[in-house]
Amino acid sequence: MPHFKKLTPNLLVASVERSLAFYVDTLGFARGMTVPEASPFAFASVTGGAVEIFLNDAATAVKEYPAFAGRPIGATGTLYIEVEGVDALHDRLKSQVKIVMPIATQFYGMREFAIADPDGYVITFAERAAES
Repeated sequence: MPHFKKLTPNLLVASVERSLAFYVDTLGFARGMTVPEASPFAFASVTGGAVEIFLNDAATAVKEYPAFAGRPIGATGTLYIEVEGVDALHDRLKSQVKIVMPIATQFYGMREFAIADPDGYVITFAERAAES
């Protein structure tokens, strides 16, 4: 059996520069590497704690993944990121981003909300709800 070590979403985006600015300036991730080192970028990464996300220029990615040709950007899934301070994060972001799921405590014990990034990827931020 393989030993799985890490999962890093690799998102195809319309503009690496726009996505990089959103993830760093709006969401608070740290800028990782870019390819090339100066704009215009074909690739960038962002990190935050144990979370890493790749941002890949869609037109460039089609060269490596021909099956993506002609497909729309986005996904029918979510990036699910556990955080500390989900309510504070929600309050900070609510006027800057598109909220696609309002903050709520779910029946499975997580307090969470979801946003859409500039390319339509849905990101759910969650924290274990305090027990009452």
